[in-house]
Amino acid sequence: MAKDSDKPFKSIFRQVPKWQDLWFYQKTQVLYQMTYVFCERFLPKWGDRTVDQMVQAARAGKQNIVEGTEDGKTSTQMELQLLNVARSSIGELRQDYEDYLKSRQLHQWTPDDERFQPMQNFTKSHNVLSDYEPYFEKWSAEEMANIGLTLCFQVDTMMNKYMESLERTFVTEGGIKERMHAARTGYRQQQDKRLAELEQAVPALQRQLAQAQAEVAEWKVKYEDLKQRALKAYQEQKEEIEKLKKAK
Repeated sequence: MAKDSDKPFKSIFRQVPKWQDLWFYQKTQVLYQMTYVFCERFLPKWGDRTVDQMVQAARAGKQNIVEGTEDGKTSTQMELQLLNVARSSIGELRQDYEDYLKSRQLHQWTPDDERFQPMQNFTKSHNVLSDYEPYFEKWSAEEMANIGLTLCFQVDTMMNKYMESLERTFVTEGGIKERMHAARTGYRQQQDKRLAELEQAVPALQRQLAQAQAEVAEWKVKYEDLKQRALKAYQEQKEEIEKLKKAK
């Protein structure tokens, strides 16, 4: 039977999803690659700081999700902070796309625009980069900017929900210090329980040992008695044999 002390300890590291599997990360990966192509196609190659700002904002959004999720194994607080930085970066990118449309008198699509719902349907059901790449060189500036805006809004919504769940986890489970304390306390409790079990078993073992020793002593007495009787019988038989020999 397995003892409590043999059971594996619960890890102090929090189980976190792989960042590659998070839908909002996948969308930020699309955003980064699409923003890079957007800037290459529709913004000046030199003399416009908007290019660097948009590309860096898209990259920061993506990379801070990666770093935050990795840090989340030990620190929910750090994960929340980095995810919030990622949200801020995506918010900056969204503002740049809005400014681009406004400054060039292009339309930001609204629900009453016939192009709005198909765009929503496409972006909601497609997360991976390969679904978008075939269109990078086909979409117009207005189409690409609106797709970028929509992805920014979706990422923000998804991240808000994810961060709310992290907050609940932090409140109920605590951080790394609480998990370390719980793990250490659990280990001590297991050791104390095992020690109590062993101590409780000692009196019974002592009784068994005393009984065994008494039985051994008893068998020693019986053995000695049998030995003496056997020696006596042997000696008597030997004497009788000698007498018979002499009588011939």
